[in-house]
Amino acid sequence: MSQLETAMGMTIAVFDKYAKTDGNRQTLTKAELKNLLQKELPNFLSSGKDKDAIDKVFKNLDANGDSQVDFKEFVIFVASLTCCCHKYFEQKAAK
Repeated sequence: MSQLETAMGMTIAVFDKYAKTDGNRQTLTKAELKNLLQKELPNFLSSGKDKDAIDKVFKNLDANGDSQVDFKEFVIFVASLTCCCHKYFEQKAAK
């Protein structure tokens, strides 16, 4: 598989790994999302300054308001975070 195909497969695998915890493989609960963020993106929440960070992320991701994050909402989050990282590294390289 190509690098992009591998990355896509890994994104699916990570979602599935954490979504199945409560038995519903189609969505992430707030607890599952928190676990995913802490294990898979530990530097994302490392500052610890904002005690409500998980609640804010969850609320922003739950676009349809069903108190769960589905795969589409998760992928939008991953893509947005990737865009922010790309922009950051471009700016850093320009200095």
